[in-house]
Amino acid sequence: MPEVTSVESTFTLADFTARDIAGVEVPLARYAGKVALVVNTASRCGFTPQYAALEALHRALGPRGFTVLGFPCNQFRNQEPDGEGEIARFCRATYDLTFPLFAKVDVKGPRAHPLFRWLTQAAPGLLGSRVIKWNFTKFLIDHDGHPVARFAPFTRPEAIRKPAEALLAQT
Repeated sequence: MPEVTSVESTFTLADFTARDIAGVEVPLARYAGKVALVVNTASRCGFTPQYAALEALHRALGPRGFTVLGFPCNQFRNQEPDGEGEIARFCRATYDLTFPLFAKVDVKGPRAHPLFRWLTQAAPGLLGSRVIKWNFTKFLIDHDGHPVARFAPFTRPEAIRKPAEALLAQT
C-alpha cells in the first residue's frame, strides 16, 4: 500500500487496498474504470439515514459503472462502536445495503488509513482543510481513479447524483 506523503501524489484509487467488512484484503483496483463515491460511515450518527440515499444512488447508477464504497469509522463521538459483523448485519437489516462495506478504519490522525490520507490531501475540504471532521464525508472519484470532489457530511447523496452522472457520461 502506498505511503502518502505529498499533495503532489500521482496515486489513484487502484493503488490502495482495504479489508472488506468480512476481513478479506481487497485491492481497490477492483473498482478501476468505475466512478466511485468513498464515504466514511457510522451506524449511530445523525447522518446514518444517508445510508438509504447512498444505496439508492448505488442501485440507480451502478449499472452505468458507479459504486459507493463505505468505510465505517469510530473516530467521531464513538458513533461506530460495534465490530464488523454487527455493522454488516445492521446495514443489511436496516438499509438493505448492497454496496461494498469495508472494515472499520481511522480517517484522521497518525493511524489514518492510507486511502484517507491520500483523499484528504488530493481533495481538501472547506478553506483547504485536510482533516475529515465528521462521519459521512464523501469523496467522488472519476473513472481514472482520481478524486474530483469532496462533499461535507450534510451534503445529501441525492445532490451528488448530477456530478456522478456527469462523470459517467465521460466514460
